[in-house]
Amino acid sequence: MYTTPFISRKLSYLRQPDLPPFINSKIRAFVQQGQSTEALQLYSKTPHSPLNTTKFTYPSLLKACAALSNLSYGKNIHSNIIVMGLQYDPYITTSLINMYVKCGSLSNAVQLFVKMSESEVAARDVTLWNSMIDGYFRYGHIKEGRVQFGRMQLLGIRPDAYSLSILLGVCDGHLGYMEGKQIHAYIVRNMFDGDPFLDTALIDMYSSYGRPMDAWQVLEKFEDKNNVVVWNAMIGGFCENGLWENSLELFALMKNGNCTFVSTSFTSALTACSQGEDTSFGRQVHCDVTKMGFHREPYVRTSLLTMYAKCGLVEDAKKVFNQMPDKEIELWNAMISAYVGNGYAYDALEVYNCMRLSEIPSDSFTISNILSSCNMIGSYDFGRIVHGELIKRPMGCNIAVQSALLTMYSKSGSPEDANSVFNTMKERDMVAWGSMISGFCQNRKFEEALDLFKAMEANGVIPDSDIMTSVINACVGLENIELGCGIHGFVIKNGLGLDVFVATSLIDMYSKCGFLEMAKNIFSGMPHKNLVAWNSIISCYCRNGLSELSISLFPQIVQHGLSPDSVSITSVLAAVSSVAALLKGKTVHGYQIRLEIPSDLQVENALIDMYIKCGCLKYAQYIFQNMSGRNLVTYNSMIAGYGSHGESLEAFRLFDEMKRSGITPDHVTFISLISSCSHSGLVEEGLNLFQSMREEYQIEPRMDHYVNIVDLLGRAGCLNDAHSFIKNMPIEPDRSVWLCLLSACRACHNIELGELAANNLLNMEPARGSNYVQLLNLYGEVESWDRAAKLRASMKEMGMKKSPGCSWIEVRNRVDIFFSGDSSSPRTVEIYKTLSSLRRNMERKRDYGEGVEAF
Repeated sequence: MYTTPFISRKLSYLRQPDLPPFINSKIRAFVQQGQSTEALQLYSKTPHSPLNTTKFTYPSLLKACAALSNLSYGKNIHSNIIVMGLQYDPYITTSLINMYVKCGSLSNAVQLFVKMSESEVAARDVTLWNSMIDGYFRYGHIKEGRVQFGRMQLLGIRPDAYSLSILLGVCDGHLGYMEGKQIHAYIVRNMFDGDPFLDTALIDMYSSYGRPMDAWQVLEKFEDKNNVVVWNAMIGGFCENGLWENSLELFALMKNGNCTFVSTSFTSALTACSQGEDTSFGRQVHCDVTKMGFHREPYVRTSLLTMYAKCGLVEDAKKVFNQMPDKEIELWNAMISAYVGNGYAYDALEVYNCMRLSEIPSDSFTISNILSSCNMIGSYDFGRIVHGELIKRPMGCNIAVQSALLTMYSKSGSPEDANSVFNTMKERDMVAWGSMISGFCQNRKFEEALDLFKAMEANGVIPDSDIMTSVINACVGLENIELGCGIHGFVIKNGLGLDVFVATSLIDMYSKCGFLEMAKNIFSGMPHKNLVAWNSIISCYCRNGLSELSISLFPQIVQHGLSPDSVSITSVLAAVSSVAALLKGKTVHGYQIRLEIPSDLQVENALIDMYIKCGCLKYAQYIFQNMSGRNLVTYNSMIAGYGSHGESLEAFRLFDEMKRSGITPDHVTFISLISSCSHSGLVEEGLNLFQSMREEYQIEPRMDHYVNIVDLLGRAGCLNDAHSFIKNMPIEPDRSVWLCLLSACRACHNIELGELAANNLLNMEPARGSNYVQLLNLYGEVESWDRAAKLRASMKEMGMKKSPGCSWIEVRNRVDIFFSGDSSSPRTVEIYKTLSSLRRNMERKRDYGEGVEAF
């Protein structure tokens, strides 16, 4: 018989003696132990491996390829399977399909499945169909997967428990809750219930849809109460729905029963403790972990560390970390995350350096946390070094790492670098788009933020609430209310109008643009108002001149079951300051102390400002002296307070103290200091300050500074100097400058210069009545009644009226406002009776005094 060289070589291979069976057994053992690389290496080193490999070994080899995502090696093994004529073995084909699916080649899996379905024997195998349906679902081809499931049933192939669990696994977000219920009904009708695998899948499905009680009913009907997998699924389900107390109750029931605990039992319970910050129960679980010998399990150890960190017990977390001799990457990451989550950025960086010294390779989670640490302490140079190291590694293309880099560069004020990272990203998820838009807003590049939002829309990315909040803030930054209204419409259209954070941003936008009614309507229409929303509306009313209404909203926060925070206190104190309602301010201060609301720097600054504006300098001094830290705002407030109370020497002393503490003054500091000089008549000192502001601190004077210098010279009677100063101003003087000069002329009875100032005012704003009033008052001061009469007649012809002066007084926690000539108060009669009584008493005392003097 004639044979080709190829056939003769193949026959010679077939005559080779089989290798000892233990080689095949060892390959399977390696795969079972998760040592996929070792299994493939042993196979490749084996002489004539295709011919000496049993058909029972191929599924294990394919499983190893799938675990390593090694498509190339998987294809080689597929070729060997064809050479050996095993391509129609259902078990091997199923493994091949699984391998192609897990290695990212769905098309190869589909081709193989189509070929196999032509074989009647193979097509009857349910495991083959399960593999293909699972492959479709895994890649998001839900419709195709459902079609194959339907075909399988039409061919009379009965789904097994695994088929149904695959379907249940895609209910969340794809098939829907009702489809899940139908699958459950099918399970019950076909007597699949009681299968632990399926019941676990049902519990997971109901939990994912926020139906923990439906999941609980599945557990209650489950007969094998000792099956730990089902219990663990239920503990996790309760925790997923925020019912951490129920999770811990189940864990306690498991302890009292006959369940054999596994590591997942502890990790689920510790997750529940973290969620509820229940340190007491967490310590009990820690004891159970040690007693049952799970303390060296990596996942349990990591969960313990995370639980202590979430409860704020960083030292306990550190002990758990130090007690583990062999630390894997997960434990290092957990420790770094613990420090970052509790604000210990320097400690996080120290752990990272120790990890590098231990030659543990970092992953994307490590790098994301380290970049967050750099953001917290402003260590952007270190962040750049980390980025430099990433460029050499494939991890640099990880989307989570790239998003963290975007955030870091945005916070460091380097939007150009952030943009460079963004442009190199092959895939951009919502987090990446959001980080970039937020970064542009932080750096006041509002137009670029809106352009990027349009590009995101063009790419078909649906924005979330965080992105819309940034876009609304961009509209505020551009002061473009029309665009803001358009974005509001977009928000409603996309179903984000009821989102509390988006709604709060809209309130803030309308508030800053003066659309009070719109802000009020949004707040009223919010179904769930959180503390941020309440703080926003309080600030809104205060900003738009409704301080009393703003203050009245503060008690309603508590009435709605919320606890005010430092922002609430700061907002309401700003409202109190604007109306100088001292009693209400003291009440808010007492409330903050009594409820132990954290008193941060902003709260203390607000308290200082409130007490100063209410005339209580001593209270402001007490708060200032007892502050643990002070910033520029603190010093500016106190300097302004001393100045307004005539204590200019104290203001200058505080200015020197501020400079010694390393705080650089700003334009507000000099406004307060020059104003202080003005109140104390320190002309030379005020002019020197104005000079040093430019020369020493390179602060360009603003209009307020010029006004203060005019006021300084005017109060000192140096009217000609004030006028010369105005003429030499490098910028065009506005209304406030001329008004200040006019007031000084009135005090000094300088009618000539006063008329000059008034004419400038009237040329700027001829229709403003208050400008005429100031000139009218000047004529009254110098008793120029003819000019006053002419001006009154002119005002009458133009239909102008003098706005009445007003004053207010706070009595019994209520502020009453009185206008000149107004008799609308309900207590007018009582007020005039009291005035008459006071007048009579004064006249009696005067007459009595004159009589004594005559005597």
